[in-house]
Amino acid sequence: MSSQRRTEKEREVNWRLLLAAGLLVLLSFLGASADEDSSVRNWHFDDVPVNQLPSYFVLGTFFDGRPAGDWKAITTPKALSPPNVLAQLREKGAEHNYNLILVEDTNATDLDLSVSFLPISGKADMGGGLIWRAKDDRNYYLTRANPLEQNIRIYRVVKGVRHLLKNFDQIIDVRKWHTLRVVHRGCQVQVFYDDEQVFDLCDETFKDGRIGLWTKSDAVTYFDDLNLHILKAPFN
Repeated sequence: MSSQRRTEKEREVNWRLLLAAGLLVLLSFLGASADEDSSVRNWHFDDVPVNQLPSYFVLGTFFDGRPAGDWKAITTPKALSPPNVLAQLREKGAEHNYNLILVEDTNATDLDLSVSFLPISGKADMGGGLIWRAKDDRNYYLTRANPLEQNIRIYRVVKGVRHLLKNFDQIIDVRKWHTLRVVHRGCQVQVFYDDEQVFDLCDETFKDGRIGLWTKSDAVTYFDDLNLHILKAPFN
């Protein structure tokens, strides 16, 4: 084989090696992107059949065994991202009836969680909230906004009993959609209302668990644009 042909052959081999290396880098990048995307979940409820629950959304129960609320997807012109919302529609309830729904396959330790809500009605209670690190429907963290009391609160709920961690007085307009957001890393919990931080505290009661939505007593509330980002642990 002449030196010229050997040189051309070597160039061809080198070119193929470069292509193979580039392909491996691309596949590695796509794999990393897929892993990253799997940590982000969004629910807009627009593909959920009316009067049904989204997949993996499971009703809790009251202490007497009844379903914890009347939750279903509905179509409404009030939707934040039309056409559907997830609504809690039970209009009657005892003082300590917590209407809640949990989302299976969302177990997380550190997370960035948010939802938008629209208060519709309620005489004993009004508004709604976010649940996270839920072991079950009796044990979880909760932050909620109540237009009747004009405040935002964060609780830990243990064996179905709420324990207040912090309160923040806030004017809540019942004519508008509002957003609650939680960022929880380790023991540090930050809560935001309409993009303004209202709480920053440390609590170590629950290490991980599922997410969910919550109302109380007779509060009828619409929820839209539920977003979950499971955060990766920082490198040491």
